[in-house]
Amino acid sequence: MVKISPSLQSKLATPLKIGSVEIKSRVFQSPLSGVTDLVFRRLVRRYAPDSMTYTEMVSAKELHHLRKLPKVMEIAPDEQPISIQLFDCRPDFMAEAAEKAVAEGAKTIDINMGCPVNKITKKGGGSSLLRQPETAAAIVTTVAKAVSIPVTVKTRIGWSDEEINILEFARRMEDAGASMLTLHGRTRAQGYNGTAKWEWIGKVKEILTIPVIANGDIFSVAAAIKCLEETNADGVMCSRGTLGYPFLVGEIDYYFKTGKELPTPTITERLECAKEHLQGLWEYKGIRGIRQSRKHMAWYCQGFPGASKLRDRLSRLESVEEGWESIDRAIATLN
Repeated sequence: MVKISPSLQSKLATPLKIGSVEIKSRVFQSPLSGVTDLVFRRLVRRYAPDSMTYTEMVSAKELHHLRKLPKVMEIAPDEQPISIQLFDCRPDFMAEAAEKAVAEGAKTIDINMGCPVNKITKKGGGSSLLRQPETAAAIVTTVAKAVSIPVTVKTRIGWSDEEINILEFARRMEDAGASMLTLHGRTRAQGYNGTAKWEWIGKVKEILTIPVIANGDIFSVAAAIKCLEETNADGVMCSRGTLGYPFLVGEIDYYFKTGKELPTPTITERLECAKEHLQGLWEYKGIRGIRQSRKHMAWYCQGFPGASKLRDRLSRLESVEEGWESIDRAIATLN
């Protein structure tokens, strides 16, 4: 059983205020490029109905030039609360994109200032904004003036170990009008390697008045509690821990609210979820969804006898029927 202090338990059972918006959960599903589409979010929300989910990050530049909104920006009528995450380095493009996001039904606008991928940073977006604090602040101010919903920021602790500037940067974001800061406890240079430096999240929490959400290495209920005990953050955001395991956000949320742990899904339950995920991607995106499903299927196929062989088969699947047949055979073998 995970241990938690009474004071933290009381805090976690209380709704979170993000500007004018109240969220009944302190556990968030991180935006993940190529992952958090409508199909994936639907699975997460089944187990965490109160949690904030995020779209994949949306290019403000592309939105400026497109007449029709991209599929990545689609929100189902019943999936609230949800935030649309935007990225770019031009305040005017970001404000224009934010207005379109509001029209789509976003509860908040999240600005990506943490993506470490070269194709994003080379164009001035993502974590490169850590090196451009004036531009970052101008983006937040301009977007906050353009929309009536809260504007939030997701970022990292710095560009590298030699350039950890998150304390000054975080203050600037709050002063510019950000209503919440989500902090991944790694530098841009780390990517997703090494260990998240949670101590910096705690330092940021000490100097800000807006909510601070901890991100990085949240792979279990125990990790979430340990992180919050160490940082005093206002909540956690799950990222890679949900790959092939959309149950995680709900497991943590349930513990936050009740102090009790949910039973761990069986291998069969996980594989049945994989089948549903595959079916949903096919119905939503057609053959492109089948191709995208291959990585998801690989994530589901972990930690059970025959997982590697099933993973190998599903990495080449061409149809829902093929995937279901392979998964059903695996389930029969397990049982």
